[in-house]
Amino acid sequence: MNTRLESLISGAKQSWNAEQASGRIRINVTLDTSSKARGADTVIEKLRAAAESGKIVADIGITGSWGFCWMEPCVTVRSAAGTQTVLYADVTPDRVDEFIEKVAAGLDMPELALGVVEGNATADIPLLSDHPFMQGQVRRLMANLGRTDPENIDHYLANGGYEGFGKAVDMDAEAIVKEMLDSSLGGRGGGGFPAGRKWDFLRTATASPRYLVCNADEGDPGAWVNRILMEGDPHLIIEGMLIAAMAANADAGYIYIRYEYPLAFARMKKAADDAYAKGLLGKNILGSGKDFEIVVFLGAGAYVCGEETGLINSIDGYRGMPRIKPPFPAQAGLWNKPTNVNNVESYANAPMVMRNGALWWSSVSDAKEKGTKMFTFSGHVKQPGCVEIPFGPTVRTALEQYAGGLSGELPLKGFQPGGPLSGVLAAEDVDLTLTLDPYRERGMFLGSGGIVFFDTSACIVDMCLFYLGFCEDESCGRCTTCHGGTQRATEILRRITAGGGRDTDIANLERLVGTLVWSNCLHGQFSMTSVKTSLKTFRDEYLEHIEQKRCRAGVCTGLIQYRVRAPGDSALPEAAAICPTGAIVQQGSGYTIEDARCIACGACREVAPNAIEVTDRFPASVPAGAAAGG
Repeated sequence: MNTRLESLISGAKQSWNAEQASGRIRINVTLDTSSKARGADTVIEKLRAAAESGKIVADIGITGSWGFCWMEPCVTVRSAAGTQTVLYADVTPDRVDEFIEKVAAGLDMPELALGVVEGNATADIPLLSDHPFMQGQVRRLMANLGRTDPENIDHYLANGGYEGFGKAVDMDAEAIVKEMLDSSLGGRGGGGFPAGRKWDFLRTATASPRYLVCNADEGDPGAWVNRILMEGDPHLIIEGMLIAAMAANADAGYIYIRYEYPLAFARMKKAADDAYAKGLLGKNILGSGKDFEIVVFLGAGAYVCGEETGLINSIDGYRGMPRIKPPFPAQAGLWNKPTNVNNVESYANAPMVMRNGALWWSSVSDAKEKGTKMFTFSGHVKQPGCVEIPFGPTVRTALEQYAGGLSGELPLKGFQPGGPLSGVLAAEDVDLTLTLDPYRERGMFLGSGGIVFFDTSACIVDMCLFYLGFCEDESCGRCTTCHGGTQRATEILRRITAGGGRDTDIANLERLVGTLVWSNCLHGQFSMTSVKTSLKTFRDEYLEHIEQKRCRAGVCTGLIQYRVRAPGDSALPEAAAICPTGAIVQQGSGYTIEDARCIACGACREVAPNAIEVTDRFPASVPAGAAAGG
């Protein structure tokens, strides 16, 4: 290993060991976007104030997320002797004072404890590894999350950081490529194309300079895998890009982070600055004679910039509009020079491969796809969170074990893997495996790993209207096929949900499915996938909307009306008070709802569920096309 790197690692380990042996309690608070949303900043402030005042004798730090996103803020407490570390959840601002008192007194809070991270279990607190959410996980990418400070480069160096790069910097480019190919690491953005092969394309390019781009524009609703990594272990991505640079003889790299990720941007920027300060980036890295620069770039806030050429155009200073291919980025990408694009998780796996070898990395999975994959689960589930598991478990396992099952009493209706461009599947598909092929066979993809579950309270037509509206809004406008096609499809769905469905609507939607595949880029080509897949699985629900003017889920405001079924209910005065349009009016000794004012927002039913009911707006005899908008 490079002697200068060895020195950096040695110094970092000494600092880390001294920190662990301080003889003081160590309290680490998860500080990421999810925990900040539940008051983690306040929790840290109160803990630091308590430490400064002497109320507790403790060192206060921050970490990335453990993945227990539904129970943030999470806090670890390491005993002064260093013999036990316990992970606590739901340490919200209103609980932190009691938490401080208990810690100061040397007492546990079993009611908030998730498990013992290090040390022995107790009568009240089991091992964290025995928690159902942790069982089956193989935490490689997430190994540092919850344990190290993402803003401290020495924490990363002391825990195996940059060792993979240390091996790569002394290897020939061809040897690095071979190691990556032997690992079978496929791109983690949904395509699964071998990362090593992409790097080899760039290595053999004739033009120069050569560029690397990290696609961190994670725009799919329900996916936050990339955010978790960037906020929790930013140096892992930088090290991965350094390894790719050695493999492809690249000169510079850009990390393109979506505009909506300010904390991820700040963490990645600091990590890059610290890497420069340590000599791990820049000219003559660690005296090796090799150069590599990294620019952390804030995205344009456009979903279409998740497409690699749209992203490249954005960095180039142009409007984020995908290019027509060929030429491909490996031929003419950033600044019209050879460019490789991988997503965050793809680069982040490279240090693991180089540090431990291709065989070690690939041996964890029995599926066709090797290695681990991070997934996030959300929607109508009890446990929205993030896990890292080998490829292969079923969606059912993911739902029941990791997502904790459905949040209500209603049955599962379906799920959406891979974002709005991937499509929707029904409950009977829940035994599909979390591998790539089952979705490819259906014209879908897993995407970056976000899976959204929904129960029977969701209306599939309304859901597809939302996705189509999103795709319409996010169309770059370059090709009429996409821009105009998504508009027409949205108009049809909007009219159907308003009660104006026509006999020809399904045929027209299917025609648009076949038309939009001729769009210039994947955004347009896959924008109708939600409609395409739902028409196969939920066709009866479309027909019900069109022919019967009925929404079985009671969601489509144009097809439902609200009625007071208990005029004297004691909750109605409150419901009337919060109605935004004043539709709930007193009539004699009771209340009624004026249809002309009601917008079916549902606010009244939240406070008076027993007094107000949802009914069909149109009688069963209404013919198709005869209602509003027809």
